[in-house]
Amino acid sequence: MSAGPQRERRERDEAVARLARLDACAVSDALDSLGLPGAVLGLTALAAPRRIAGRAVTVELAEPSAEVAGSGRHLGTAAVDAAGPGDVIVVAHGGRTHAAGWGGVLSTGARRNGVEGVVVHGACRDVDEARELDLPLYATTGVPVTARGRVVEHAWNVPVDIASVPVAPGDLVIADASGVVFVPDAHAEEVLATAEAIAAKERAMVERIRAGHAMADVMSTDYETMLDR
Repeated sequence: MSAGPQRERRERDEAVARLARLDACAVSDALDSLGLPGAVLGLTALAAPRRIAGRAVTVELAEPSAEVAGSGRHLGTAAVDAAGPGDVIVVAHGGRTHAAGWGGVLSTGARRNGVEGVVVHGACRDVDEARELDLPLYATTGVPVTARGRVVEHAWNVPVDIASVPVAPGDLVIADASGVVFVPDAHAEEVLATAEAIAAKERAMVERIRAGHAMADVMSTDYETMLDR
């Protein structure tokens, strides 16, 4: 491997490491400050509710029709086979809750490959299996209904829409108990630097509170101006 790709890989890995040291709230605040979308509403941790950070490997699902024939393979399998440590599988299920867009066998494969976690915009099933596997799984809800005959994979590793937030393969993903946030790869450095500055300001506020400063003073003078640049 030449120096160029090696350097690019190191930079991408360092971006994920920096993201993992933050939380979803600081990253969301950074996106707000920069006027960028990214925070997704309505997704919650259903299994292994711990913070995850990584690069998006996307899957686009659709209901079968004359216009959408599907890929011919089981949904999600290509993404699982391609993904590994540092990756988060992101399933664009269109917010559907009448059938699952992810299930237990897929979770087993994702866990085997060291995937950081899975984000599904819609329902998933076999949540107990994901919990037993200790695989972080963020989704709209759990449902027992199979995807068979109801949902197919339209494409994978393509730009997708997650609750009106555009997500491209390789974009950064962070998820924790507060929710799921995506960072466009093109803005990664700016967003990470801004989020790190915000997190530092928050730590300073906490220290002032622990030192005995009045809450009203700390919150009024620091919190409202936290996103100022």
